[in-house]
Amino acid sequence: MTNTHHLPAEIELRERPHRHQLEKSQLYSEELGIDLSLRRDREYFRWFLASILFGGRISEAIARNTYRAFVRHGLTTPRKIFNAGWDFLVFPVLREGGYVRYDGKKSDQVLRDCGMLLDEYGGKLSRLEASARTNGEVEQRLLAFFGVGPVTANIFLRELRPHWPLADPEPLPVVAKMAHQLGIDLGRYDRKSLTFARLEAGLIRLRHTAVKSRHA
Repeated sequence: MTNTHHLPAEIELRERPHRHQLEKSQLYSEELGIDLSLRRDREYFRWFLASILFGGRISEAIARNTYRAFVRHGLTTPRKIFNAGWDFLVFPVLREGGYVRYDGKKSDQVLRDCGMLLDEYGGKLSRLEASARTNGEVEQRLLAFFGVGPVTANIFLRELRPHWPLADPEPLPVVAKMAHQLGIDLGRYDRKSLTFARLEAGLIRLRHTAVKSRHA
């Protein structure tokens, strides 16, 4: 992820959002039709898959398109993805999503992570959370998956804050920086609340808007 030190003038002067607007931001999971409030493994896995894609070295648009390609092809469980195999993930799924580079590596990652989820947790992410005793242990169990780093783990856990007792990652530095620049005190919020999860999503979207404006 690319850090930005200052908001562009366009954002600061004309598009500076109010705190209450950011508190009502759409979650990334909601944008993809994933309802984490159902607290079902089906939704957890879909969000895990999306988090793996969002955590990669691709644009948000390609990540969204690729997730939707998985859905179109009925690949929404670890078993179905594992059975589909490497070739099918590369083409048509990843290519339909917009991958032109790293498609083989991403196919490897998704297959290995689905295999590990099946082997160690019976394909259920709820078992991963239930087997942990602390917030840190949940994060470490996620980091044990192939290719899952701190950013991907953060993406997955931050929208689960209201639903998993042990989901409470530290906000990413870019979130804290954007909040500071907008005069928003993150410490005043209950980090386990849906409001905080929405605020995080809004700040991250704003950061991406700032980056696009800078490079336009």
